[in-house]
Amino acid sequence: MHIQIINFNLNGLSHEGYSDACDEIAQTFADLPGLISKHWLANEDTNTYGGVYFWESKEAMQSYLESEVFSQVANNPSFANATSKDFAILEGPTKTTRGAT
Repeated sequence: MHIQIINFNLNGLSHEGYSDACDEIAQTFADLPGLISKHWLANEDTNTYGGVYFWESKEAMQSYLESEVFSQVANNPSFANATSKDFAILEGPTKTTRGAT
């Protein structure tokens, strides 16, 4: 398993508008090969949004980074200050704390 965390600020898009757009495109993300789950993040007070992606492998995440879906997200003018960070999983303690590995 591999984790990716993407954060950004909304630029000219309201919280409500973003939330509605997320509802419309969620299935596109659900259909991504190798994606176990995506947890959609929103903090309206700090204008910080994004997602925590749980990938089957680092290779699956890399395929997403090279996809048209990611290109549309990365080049969306409504998303400012975007960052993408990825992490490996420490399997032992993750299992102890009921995390999937």
